[in-house]
Amino acid sequence: MTLDEYNRFCASLPQAKHVVQWGGAHVWKVGGKLFAIAGWSDGAQLGVTFKCSPAAFDILGEQPGLRPAPYLASRGLKWIQRQSSETMDDDALRDYLRESYHLAVRRLTGKKRHELGLA
Repeated sequence: MTLDEYNRFCASLPQAKHVVQWGGAHVWKVGGKLFAIAGWSDGAQLGVTFKCSPAAFDILGEQPGLRPAPYLASRGLKWIQRQSSETMDDDALRDYLRESYHLAVRRLTGKKRHELGLA
């Protein structure tokens, strides 16, 4: 997945907002809640970081090309970084980004979800 493909996909999610911060990382939020980060990669492929369920975190963190997200996972948060498509292709990555988005939406207050038309 290229940076443009990543940004187009995230932009397709309702009420998703883009900001470039933290040294050039492409950050996506919904209602102020973070759900995806691209950048921070020292490999040939785009590094993409996303929130996931505790069960997915345990499984994905052991797969080649994936790792617990630096900084976020070290603070007990369930975030995975895909460094390569070795075990997760772009379609699967989009599925996880979509789930990360939904996890962020669920953390919004009912009032905020209603304001954003996400209730």
